[in-house]
Amino acid sequence: MQIQVLKADGSTESYLHTKVLGTLHRAMAAVDSDCLDTAQMLSDAVTYFLYRHLESKTLTTDQVHQMILTVLDGAGFGAASETLNAHRLHRRLQRHRVEVVDSEYPVWDKGCIVRDVMEQYCLERSLARTIAGAVEEKVLRMGVLRIRRGTIHHLMIADMENLLAAHDQLVSAAL
Repeated sequence: MQIQVLKADGSTESYLHTKVLGTLHRAMAAVDSDCLDTAQMLSDAVTYFLYRHLESKTLTTDQVHQMILTVLDGAGFGAASETLNAHRLHRRLQRHRVEVVDSEYPVWDKGCIVRDVMEQYCLERSLARTIAGAVEEKVLRMGVLRIRRGTIHHLMIADMENLLAAHDQLVSAAL
């Protein structure tokens, strides 16, 4: 049984143990320096629990987030749990503050970028989500409250070109 995660934009993707590991490690590293082994053990526990005790084959991102917070709190990493939750709330607030000018969707929506990449360039969803995530990261780091749709499109094209060039290099190196 492969567990699916329901994303905020309504799409689903396969549960990835490595995402849980990365989230735990980043949260713990924010308050403690040497934590990779502990993060690995905690992520193993989360994944084990999900595959052994989950009644549904689909989880929401909020459920996964809550499980990670619970594991951190239960293992004595309350400060890491608070840091992770604060970070998530801050990101959500940042997204809601960004207004997209010259667009039929004036509110920031990473899902629009995913759909555009998939429709215009016929790329698969996972690659489109990677590109959209990179664009979102740039926009949020800029700290702008208003951004033009054309600027988002230029960022999308640049990230897509960089990702495809890296893919081509990997394929060439493998041959």
